[in-house]
Amino acid sequence: MLPEPTLVRLATQLEVLPSLLGEARPALLTWRPPTGKWSAHENLAHLARHHEILRERLGRILGEERPQLARYRAEEDPEWPCWSALHTDEVLSRMRRLRGEILGRIRELSPAQLARVGVHPLLGEMAIPEWLEFFLLHEAHHLYVVMIRLGEARKALAADA
Repeated sequence: MLPEPTLVRLATQLEVLPSLLGEARPALLTWRPPTGKWSAHENLAHLARHHEILRERLGRILGEERPQLARYRAEEDPEWPCWSALHTDEVLSRMRRLRGEILGRIRELSPAQLARVGVHPLLGEMAIPEWLEFFLLHEAHHLYVVMIRLGEARKALAADA
């Protein structure tokens, strides 16, 4: 059984995006700190791509017996450059579409399907509800980083003006 709070967060966590992004212009979204860490846009692109990764992982968990699911690293992903090159509006559109697909699929799963397990190299065996928690916590971290990066960008660009 999928815990109700997990389902609610899966359905609503992205609702923060309009207030988080506000009227952020491209210069703010694409600004990178001197450390070279990702921009707000790149964090959003990573989240959108991670939706595809989750969709693929769910397919494997449902179709295979205890699949071994490697850690996802954008730097090793041949699709990452395409995702990071998209315009932010397209990234957000794809993320919302993919979220709808994932949510629809999750709502259709039986208790037996939800109990199916995939194996993470660090976290070990996790049933689908645990994979969703892992996904949502990862997503929340990157949403936080988007907030911080936009604040840093505002400060840096104001200092340059």
